[in-house]
Amino acid sequence: MTAATRVPQSSQTKGEIVKRAIVLAAVLALATASAALATKPGSGSSNGTARVFVPNPVQDLGDQTLTDQKDADYAALHDAYHVVPLTNLDGSGFLSGDYATIVASTGNLAYSPTNTFLYNRHQDEFEQVMAYYWITEAQLYIQSLGFGSGGTLPPINEEPQRLRINQWGADNSFATEHKDEMRLGKGGVDDAEDAEVILHEYGHAIHFAQGFQFSSEEAGAISEGFGDYWAVTVSEHVSEALGVQSPDPACVADWDSTSYTSGEPHCLRRLDGDKVYPDDLAGEVHADGEIWSSALWDIRGELGPTMADTAILDGQFGFDGGTMPALARDIVGAAEGLYGSSVADEVEAVFAAHGIL
Repeated sequence: MTAATRVPQSSQTKGEIVKRAIVLAAVLALATASAALATKPGSGSSNGTARVFVPNPVQDLGDQTLTDQKDADYAALHDAYHVVPLTNLDGSGFLSGDYATIVASTGNLAYSPTNTFLYNRHQDEFEQVMAYYWITEAQLYIQSLGFGSGGTLPPINEEPQRLRINQWGADNSFATEHKDEMRLGKGGVDDAEDAEVILHEYGHAIHFAQGFQFSSEEAGAISEGFGDYWAVTVSEHVSEALGVQSPDPACVADWDSTSYTSGEPHCLRRLDGDKVYPDDLAGEVHADGEIWSSALWDIRGELGPTMADTAILDGQFGFDGGTMPALARDIVGAAEGLYGSSVADEVEAVFAAHGIL
């Protein structure tokens, strides 16, 4: 080896020292993390207890004057807290389970060696509990309709949904298809404080899991409309089981929307509008989604939630991303296969009344 190509011994030594330092730092970090986990034993139980909103303070209390007040836990909100059972936990002591897992949040991850998660909205952990609880309840509702887990219909997203809480600074939330992940924002009222925002985003996750194609503006509008509908039908299902009655169920995300609406009632959008297809198409997915959501809402009114939700979910599998009439025909077909021609005729009549068929 010539002098020109020889690496100086001193450089080799420095490089080795740097490599050893990096390896040592990684080993120490792993040991520290392991030690931290060792000091936080799990309960070993799949069941726990939590404090949540059902589905949100405005809808629960019927009080349109409530405001965020910078996450303050003020007296007017206290009657909106409900202590509920948590299920399907993995026993680690963290909010991780069969259908939802908190992977990141502002502040510490919620932890309890007894699976007792009794926080209030001033604490960052409260939104984590909300997200875990409502996603788990949504999946259990899907299964109760016969999808997956021993039912006769295919599973729909029957796996843990990754949840990132309060790590999006804008007043917005979104679901990510390839990661099976949802990110819930913290602008205004923290999005994860309103169950209907959580459930709306889970509606998109349902479409991802069903192979729904987002290949047109109408497909996007359908997904936004379904997300609004899904938010209400699940929140109504859970609320009724807990004895909570909403004064205005067709109003979507009433708590979250107090931060960006001035008129009352505060609603992100409504399910009981009078838009019709195709006359009221505006080329904006959220606005056009109200055509679709109002049709689904009226189908629910005709059939009841169980039959309507089963037919709607079953009809969505493999949608190719075309038009509202195309998916409407698929849902009519699903209703006929599930319940017979007379029920299918009722569904078709509702879609026709909205101009979709």
